[in-house]
Amino acid sequence: MRKIATAAAESSSSSSPAAGPPEIEIRTWETLETFARGGIQQLLQRVLEEEVDELLGRKKSERRTEESVPGYRNGVGRPRKLALSSGTITVQRPRVSHMEEKFASRLLPLFKRRTEEVGALLPELYLHGLSLGDFDLALRGLLGDAAPLSPSSILRLKAEWQEQYNGWKRRDLSELEIVYLWADGIYVKAGLEKDKAALLVLIGATSNGEKVILAVESGQRESSESWGAVLRDLKARGLRAPRLTIADGHLGIWAGLGSVYPTSAEQRCWNHKLRNVLDVIALKHQPEVKLKLQKIAAAETQKECERLKQEFRKSYERVHPKAVERLERDWDRMVRYYTFPKEHWAHIRTTNVVESPFAAVRLRTGAAKRFKKVENATALIWKMLLVVQQNFRKLNAPHLLAQVYAGTEYHDGIRAVKPAREQLAA
Repeated sequence: MRKIATAAAESSSSSSPAAGPPEIEIRTWETLETFARGGIQQLLQRVLEEEVDELLGRKKSERRTEESVPGYRNGVGRPRKLALSSGTITVQRPRVSHMEEKFASRLLPLFKRRTEEVGALLPELYLHGLSLGDFDLALRGLLGDAAPLSPSSILRLKAEWQEQYNGWKRRDLSELEIVYLWADGIYVKAGLEKDKAALLVLIGATSNGEKVILAVESGQRESSESWGAVLRDLKARGLRAPRLTIADGHLGIWAGLGSVYPTSAEQRCWNHKLRNVLDVIALKHQPEVKLKLQKIAAAETQKECERLKQEFRKSYERVHPKAVERLERDWDRMVRYYTFPKEHWAHIRTTNVVESPFAAVRLRTGAAKRFKKVENATALIWKMLLVVQQNFRKLNAPHLLAQVYAGTEYHDGIRAVKPAREQLAA
């Protein structure tokens, strides 16, 4: 292995000829981390000393003049461990006496024991599934055995998340132009199942094509009272009615929506509909039935969709009457997407916009049931969703969203052209 040698011994012109050669300190690959941290430690210590030079207007051991700032160096404080993302170092803050105000370092303020980057690492590791008991082992492996860690760190972070979540729930929504609104009740393993509670989640698509999380609330059994309370809160904070709301077949959301945003069009999720119909089909017949249901949902026009539905009825009304009944139930809400741009159909036929980010949430919260209280689990899952929100992709053809929000009409996914008379009257 090639070695890097650095001269560590000092030589001077007055050295005795009989003296031995200067000592050579050998650095190898195995000691590279220690060598790098040592260099950072020396650099920070030197910058701390330069802060005092700047404050007093003179270097160490330099005589004080009449114009000098009053104050004297008074040694250094006790050694302090500082955790960096590259490891843990030890520094000493210089002390200054006979000053009107106490010396405060800009580089290393009082009571700081880790950098902002290390502080941000703790919640990220926790959100990605690292349990409290693993923190000490994992972080000491990253930051060194001397890292200033304590079990109370994550507890303080959890309290901060709860405060942030409470503030997020009070934010003003009057500036948002929500075109599409996806609503779903999600059950997760985070202490919520014990209380038979669901997370009521609302995600909206704005007129500029972005998706934003609007609500994450715990609610008992997705009742109309729970959904109504969430929607009323959004309306009270300025959220105007969306052009279309997409949800499953649960009556609670539709009852709540009708009382708060009666002008919003309504679309039921086709994924939920397929599962609902297949539940009453024998397992051996499910692949065949599923294929026909998927063709109905993917029809290019509403007329074609209606024709395929009638074919399904003729084929199965005798052998699977319950399946036909479930397919036709609430049919008007199943085909509402035909009155919106075809480019958006892939987004608005289902509630996948809500369910997809929860796949990652379930993996993390399913690793350990960390919470006994619903409110604590809700704040954690909200924090996870904000992380996932950063990777939300825009809707297809985002330029059409502003037109939809403005009230443009569509038939079979194509923009409706008004007759010349109506255009002149407008």
